This record gives sequence, C-alpha cells and structure tokens, in this order.
Amino acid sequence: MAGLAVILLLVAFCLPMIFAFGNGENSKGRFWGALGISFLVPFLIYMFLIAYKMFGKKEKHYNQKIENVIFDVGNVLMDFGWEEYLKSFGFSSDKYEKIADATFRSNVWNERDRGVLTEEEYVNQCIDLAPEYAEDIREVMRRTPECISIMDYAETWVKYLKNQGINTYILSNYGHYMLEKNRSQMSFLKYVDGVVFSCEVNQLKPEPQIYKTLLKRYGIDPSKSVFLDDKKENCEGAEKVGMHAIVFKNFKQAVTELEKLGVQ
Repeated sequence: MAGLAVILLLVAFCLPMIFAFGNGENSKGRFWGALGISFLVPFLIYMFLIAYKMFGKKEKHYNQKIENVIFDVGNVLMDFGWEEYLKSFGFSSDKYEKIADATFRSNVWNERDRGVLTEEEYVNQCIDLAPEYAEDIREVMRRTPECISIMDYAETWVKYLKNQGINTYILSNYGHYMLEKNRSQMSFLKYVDGVVFSCEVNQLKPEPQIYKTLLKRYGIDPSKSVFLDDKKENCEGAEKVGMHAIVFKNFKQAVTELEKLGVQ
C-alpha cells in the first residue's frame, strides 16, 4: 500500500512537468489538469489514510498487565473422563445412552455442583429420569469420583506461574460428594492464592454472581486477570465481569494464549 502511494505521488508530480514542455492546442489545458491532479492525489491519499486509521481493523492490545490466572478444574487441571468411565460398566448401547442422559448429560448433574441438596436427593433425581435403571444409576453415581484424575502438568504449571509472581486462583463447578473424594488428588491447591468451588457458595458458572464472589473475596482486579475454562459459555461469563478469558483446549494451546497476554 505504501509503495502504491509513492508511485501515485511520483506520477502526479511528474505529469505537470511532462505537459509543461508539450506542444499543441491542448497542452496548456493538460498542464493545468495535471497540476490539479498533483494536488488532488496527495489529498485523497491523506484522506484515505485518515479513514483507514479510524475505521480499519485494529489489533487488540492489552494495556493492563496480567497479575492473576484463574483456573477451572475439570478438563483443565483434572481430567474428567466420564465417557470412558461409563463405558467401563459394559452397558448395552441403548442402556449407556439412557444412563448418560439421566446422569452426566442431565441438568441434575449440573445442579449437583450447586450443592443445595444432599447427594441422595441428587441421585434420586437422576433415577427419576430413568427409573428402569435405578440400581445401575445408583452405582454409577456412587463411583463418579473415579472419573477424575489429575493432569500430569497441573501441579508443575500452577507452581511455575506462582514462582513467576502470578497470583493463581481456582474457580470451578464442583459438587460436595465429588470434592470430598477428589480434593486429596488436587496437589496444585497448595500453590493457589484462593479457591471458590461452586458447592461451597451455592452458585454456578456461568452465572455472574460466582465470578463476582471470587473477585470480591480476594480483591481481584478483573482487568488484570485471565480465566481458563474448557467451556465457552463459562469464559463468556468471565468476560462479562471484565476478565480476559481463554477457552482451554490443551496445555500447549493455553500456554500460547497466555503468552499473547504477556504471561510468560
């Protein structure tokens, strides 16, 4: 674009000189016309540049230094392998789908993370969705902590960020029963500056209040914070309260996205 502008300017300024030495009855008119072009072209280029600066695509710049990295747990720091877990029971295809719909894929499973009812009440709600498999559902729910295992990079990653001077936090949807069974596996917790689990505050992502609870409890500036979660809707919830957010896909991708925000 800059090269084209230079060529146009050279042509515009050379034309009057060319026509100034020309002969013929139209040479004078051509000279004045070329002279007018020599003034018009720079003006048009200038106006184009102003318009491009005002309306052209702008790169996103982050003026605030990131001071806080906030992690979801499931599928970010801990592997939530419910599908393989459920397949391990050896159910038929039809039975597998019905039990999955009554448990892991049901709204009851999500509400279980809110922690306002007892575990038995949540299990009974799952059974109500597929009563013909009551005993199987009860056993599946009893052993659900087996779905969870720590990622091999989790503790090292959180510790590294902490050593770099970054404040680290946990904001995760997690039910009482699962948390009670899995918390001992969360070795990364000793390196975090604060934790909010949904069942302990009776709030759920992506509802705005749970993000506000974290920010208020630990005095966190959202503009200096980035939230990592494997679910897009949860990241959008974080953005609505002023945080940066990264939809987590894998460790390498997340590290690259953090580096773009200045977190090395």
